[in-house]
Amino acid sequence: MLPAMESLMRIRLFLAACLLWAALLPAAAAPAPVLVLSVSGPIAPGSADFVVRGIQRAAKEGAQLVVLQLDTPGGLDSSMRVIIKEILASPVPVATFVAPGGARAASAGTYILYASHIAAMAPGTNLGAATPVQIGGLPSPTEPQKPKPKHDEQPAEGRAEQERAAEPAGGADAMSRKMVHDAAAYMRGLAQLRGRNADWGELAVREAVSLSAAEALEKRVIDVVAEDVPALLKRLDGRSLALHGEERVLDTAAAQVVTVEPDWRTRILALVTDPNVAY
Repeated sequence: MLPAMESLMRIRLFLAACLLWAALLPAAAAPAPVLVLSVSGPIAPGSADFVVRGIQRAAKEGAQLVVLQLDTPGGLDSSMRVIIKEILASPVPVATFVAPGGARAASAGTYILYASHIAAMAPGTNLGAATPVQIGGLPSPTEPQKPKPKHDEQPAEGRAEQERAAEPAGGADAMSRKMVHDAAAYMRGLAQLRGRNADWGELAVREAVSLSAAEALEKRVIDVVAEDVPALLKRLDGRSLALHGEERVLDTAAAQVVTVEPDWRTRILALVTDPNVAY
């Protein structure tokens, strides 16, 4: 009788251990979460602060990926560079996703897209037109007017031709040329870092060209076209990428998605630092 009871007790303990193991297994095998940050509107100190704090939160919470859902007409160079520096230093990979349909990553948004570990777009979106401009439309410095020529000087047609030949490329002043050259070099450096189309990136700076999502994928400007965030995470599942010399494999198909909404601090900063409002 005693051996039978002992055997029954062992069976019960074994079943209890199996049930406990089965209950703990899903939690142990659950993939790390994905944080989604939504940025809509001009790139300014408010949006830069929101993105920086979001990426830092993702690192603290052990997220495997940050999805920066972006829709912007552009913005301030200083704020754009703050975001890019945070992306480049991030211990968590960042996927910039131009979405939803009808969104754009113009000007500063194109640089951010190029800097991200993964670049993605939704159908019906576009990027480009990344030529730097000065806020406020300040006029270029003008030279003092030259005295009118005498009758025996060079004819008007010849003078105009010589002036056009001496004029800087594109009619830009020295400051504008410096800004364009600097921005083109910055874009090319980001493209080379991420293995993207550097020639097109420089063209977007120098000639303000744009691309649709399908064209961007064809020209190796982006990595993925997806309809929405769930579709994007399915496309990225199993993808390996290099992060600070280490290889990471994404496990995003069944990952928990945590959407981070802008708080009051971000909203106030966005309002008072909006370039349009400031101007």
